[in-house]
This record gives sequence, C-alpha cells and structure tokens, in this order.
Amino acid sequence: MKTYQVVGIGNAIVDVFCQADDSFLEMMGIEKSIMQLVERERGELLYAAMKDRVQAPGGSVANTLAGLGNLGLKTAFIGRVHHDALGRFYATSMAEGGTEFVNPPVSGGELPTSRSMIFVAPDGERSMNTYLGISSELGPDDVSDRVAGEAAFLFLEGYLYDKPKGKEAFERAAKLCQNAGGKAGIALSDPFCVDRHRSDFRRLVKDLDYVIGNEHEWSSLYQTDIDTALAQAVQDAGVVVCTRSGDEVILLRGAEREVVPVRRVVPVDATGAGDLFAAGFIYGLACGQDLAKAGRMGCVAAAEVISHFGARPETDLKALFRKEGLI
Repeated sequence: MKTYQVVGIGNAIVDVFCQADDSFLEMMGIEKSIMQLVERERGELLYAAMKDRVQAPGGSVANTLAGLGNLGLKTAFIGRVHHDALGRFYATSMAEGGTEFVNPPVSGGELPTSRSMIFVAPDGERSMNTYLGISSELGPDDVSDRVAGEAAFLFLEGYLYDKPKGKEAFERAAKLCQNAGGKAGIALSDPFCVDRHRSDFRRLVKDLDYVIGNEHEWSSLYQTDIDTALAQAVQDAGVVVCTRSGDEVILLRGAEREVVPVRRVVPVDATGAGDLFAAGFIYGLACGQDLAKAGRMGCVAAAEVISHFGARPETDLKALFRKEGLI
C-alpha cells in the first residue's frame, strides 16, 4: 500500500474571484475565457479593480486534489508558498480540506505567495490573470523522494513547464512515482500552454500513463483536426482523455474507445470544471473502475462545480456518484 493514493504537483495559487461583465473586461484589456500570466504590477492593478472579492485556495492541481479529498482519498500536494498571510492561509486551507501540504511556507525572499485574479462573466466563463510569485521558484528540491515515490497516482499540470525549474520538478516527480510502481499523468492546461511547450508535451505524452486535455489542446498538440490528433495520441499515450465543453467526452486506451455523454448544465461559474473532471476521472482510475465509469465520474464532478460560484465542490461527490449508480 502506498502512503498516498494521489499526489499532485503544481502552482499553489490563491484564487481571488469577482463578477465582471464584458464591458469591464474590455476596458481592462482582459481577454475572455483564457488564463494569462501577468507581472506583479499588472496583478496589483487588477486586484485593486476587483469588487466584492472572494478568496479561496486554488491552482489547477490543488483544485483536483480538493475534489479527491471530498471523495475520501488520501492526498498530498507539492507546492510552494511564501510565509506571508496568503501563504499561511493557503497551507492551512489545504490541510483543513484533507490534503497534506508537504512543503512548509518559505521564509525570506522577495516573491509573495501567488494569486490569480479570476473575473467571472454572466455566462459563467472565467478570465484568469495569474501572478505566479513564489510558485515560479518551485523546483526539484521541493520534490521529496518520500512523497513522490509513495504516490499510487501522480497528477501534474502543464503550466509548470512555463518555468525551467518547474519543468525539472515535474520530471523528477514523475520519474520517482513511476520507478516506484505508481502511475503519472498530466493535464495539458490550455492551448496556449501547449503552443509554448509542444515538443516537450509530445515527448511527455509518450512517457506518462494518462493525459487529460480538451479538444483545443489536443488539436494544438498535434497541429491537426481533433480526430486525427486523437488517433495519433492513442498511439503515443497510455490513456487519452478528451473533454469537449459540454459535448461527449472521449476516452481512449489502445483499441478501447469509450464515449461518455454529458448532461448539459447552464454554468453559474465554469471555474474548476476541468479540474473537477480530473478529480472524478482519477478517482475512478484509483478505485479500479473501467474507462467509461471513470469518465462518467469526471462528468458528474464537473457538473457539480459549475453549478455554484468557486472552483471546489460544495456537495458530497460520493453521494452524487451513488445517486447516478456509479458506486
């Protein structure tokens, strides 16, 4: 038995939410529905412009771990925060949510804890403006043999590749996990992230055990239409998952192909939809479910999180799975 059922490695970011209409986004020069990295000065400007802010621990992988913790799995998170108010809030909140935050907040240095200013439009689409702060310094020294080597499943975010030290941390964690018999996977994060790191990601798809992406990310990775991209992906990867923004989810493993229908839900806030899909899907894998059932679990978890404001579940996901006959 491994110490942890799932270990995540990613950016430890405090999410700061507010509602904003399209005219506000245009006035502030915010591109709708994508994640943009911003410098400190731009981050401070956007933060000051936010009204009725709501604060929560975030980061893509951390949101996934929150979903897995909701489902009762033993989880840990490898991340980096500063020993400031936001950093202490983040570490404490993760622990209270059932995920071990394995690296203590860092004292000293000039970079503050990372934060993402998330503007939620009336249609539920979110525009993320992320100042990475101390997360940009996450490196291989932050990855302990004990934690990564004791993971049954490791989950990584593609955004880590935006910094060389993050790339090294990512690859060290994956190697430790797989060498100890665990399975390592990645979320491709977004099409722009794929564009920036296409050659690295094509190599990773061949090295990792499972890869989750949406149709735009897969098309970007192989620079072709989605059907051709997935045909190539299944030749390269162990398990391939393609989400399609409210349409059926496609899951591939060798000659196996599953198509999971999605129950359409008008989103209150689309923040965290992909992260919670990953939580449900990885839960299914960790519990030995087949691809179709794991995919359905992902869809149920994603539907829950877009039904309310915020990127983490507010309902007992296991109870929802029981209601759907999944467990």
